[in-house]
Amino acid sequence: MSAPVVDFHGHLAVPAADALVAGTPGYAAELAAEQRAHSPESLAVNRRQLKRLSGKLTDVEARLADLDAMGVDRQVVGPMPMHHYWADAGLAARLARTVNEAVAGHCAAAPERLYGLGTVPLQHPGLAATLLEEAVTAHGLYGASVSTTVQGRELADPVHDEVWGTAEELGAVVFVHPWGCSLGERLATRYLGNTVGQPVETTVALSHLIFTGVLDRFPRLKLVAAHGGGYLPTYVGRSDHAWRERPDARGCAEPPSSYLRRMWFDALVYTPRALRHLVEEVGADRVVLGTDHPFDMGVTDPVDRLDAAGLAPAERDAIAGGNALDLLLKGRVR
Repeated sequence: MSAPVVDFHGHLAVPAADALVAGTPGYAAELAAEQRAHSPESLAVNRRQLKRLSGKLTDVEARLADLDAMGVDRQVVGPMPMHHYWADAGLAARLARTVNEAVAGHCAAAPERLYGLGTVPLQHPGLAATLLEEAVTAHGLYGASVSTTVQGRELADPVHDEVWGTAEELGAVVFVHPWGCSLGERLATRYLGNTVGQPVETTVALSHLIFTGVLDRFPRLKLVAAHGGGYLPTYVGRSDHAWRERPDARGCAEPPSSYLRRMWFDALVYTPRALRHLVEEVGADRVVLGTDHPFDMGVTDPVDRLDAAGLAPAERDAIAGGNALDLLLKGRVR
């Protein structure tokens, strides 16, 4: 019997967390930045989408019905990637605990089908490490989702080492999912901030983690990148060339391409050709399904898209669910 089909990329809205930030200056600034980064047309589409999807983002039965329709047996559910990294320590702790408890409660309604990822306040690394341990050991979550930057600070900044070390010890997944784009208004037109900007953000964040040696220091870190890792797997040869030719680019022990086989990538790359290329670059054992459920930039036919790639049966089955289950369950501290 083949392994269950596992979608590694589902989202949950947490209205109670939204209520905690409503009316705060930090949230007002966050919304203003988002408005600058999108055209009025895109903002209007986003508002309509959130209204239309509100049930799918909160209701367990609606989620399970969608999974059945997609041919997905199980899903990794993380919060919508609104981490509010501007929050002070007190608010940040309340936000993270509210989100993590909500994710845990949502998944507990269907424990045989749903695996939860929480959030941690990376702007306060010591607190983030504590809350990650709490999320895994007290709430039964499988790790945390993080954005690609922390108020302008890179994930690769050494101040985050305590968080990555804790994740290693716990066997916890760190799911890198961008929220917004640092290119801002330059990509405001025609939804480019998401279409182009989010893959750029992931590419930059992963490149920092590789080139600065973070993955040398934390070789057991279970790092999973959304959206196929952005553009990095497509053009990693340029990174290798820089590493070989320039001493100032050699902050990691091995050529950058070798680190692609130390992290994992979801298969949300849209075309069979792109998926075959991703598998060629990172290895079939490093790819998991991802739908971005239930948003419009996601897909509703992940298994059909996987089958269309024409991979070997063992590779297909690993990507369909075997890799995800290994990531979630092996080496996990309960």
